[in-house]
Amino acid sequence: MRTVFLVCLLAAVSGTAQTYEVGVFAGGANVIGDVGRTNYVLPSGLAFGGIFKWNKSKRYAWRASVYRGEFTADDSKSSKPSREQRGYRVENSVMEYSLGLEFNFVEYNLHKLGPAFTPYLYTGVTYFRYDFNYIALGGQVQDLNQRDGSFAIPMTVGAKLRLNQFLILGAEIGARYTFTDNLDASNPKGSNFEDEFRFGNILSEDWYVFSGFTLTYTFGRKPCQDCFE
Repeated sequence: MRTVFLVCLLAAVSGTAQTYEVGVFAGGANVIGDVGRTNYVLPSGLAFGGIFKWNKSKRYAWRASVYRGEFTADDSKSSKPSREQRGYRVENSVMEYSLGLEFNFVEYNLHKLGPAFTPYLYTGVTYFRYDFNYIALGGQVQDLNQRDGSFAIPMTVGAKLRLNQFLILGAEIGARYTFTDNLDASNPKGSNFEDEFRFGNILSEDWYVFSGFTLTYTFGRKPCQDCFE
């Protein structure tokens, strides 16, 4: 009985530290830059992706994700008269790879029966690829059929609710502060581009935002349920 007790105790401890989630994300994307609207959350295109979490404790989880989103920056929909008059319109897409830490505001025990709910924050490091474009004289977007890459800092706030023993539903809004100013084709860099192709605030980098829902499936080693009966 003593041996059985020790085995069950070790299984419970290791099981608590080895719970995983895998699932999907679906929602929308928008950009905040020198073209179009400046709303922080107002999707102009679809976004989707996959997500994986390793719940190390009730308070935090390691998280990895791959998201793809499309967005349109349209001056005609801006509330700024100067942008409306200018009339630029830029389409772009982002493919991002992110790794970081998700922090739960309250203890989130996936091994305990019953509902589990918590708001959370996520941050880490993101690398993304996007279309490299520029706007020529006359306001026409020039698509070079090239992709460029950059890094970003994700800042995500969300909430998640366990629906049953295996499924977890979440909702989140995640802003990415990027290290590029050309998501909206306003600041192309390179020896082939002169200052005449650059406009807007060249001292401020672009942002993009993913907002939507996640649905994850939990799996992994569970604690021993009958060891202490």
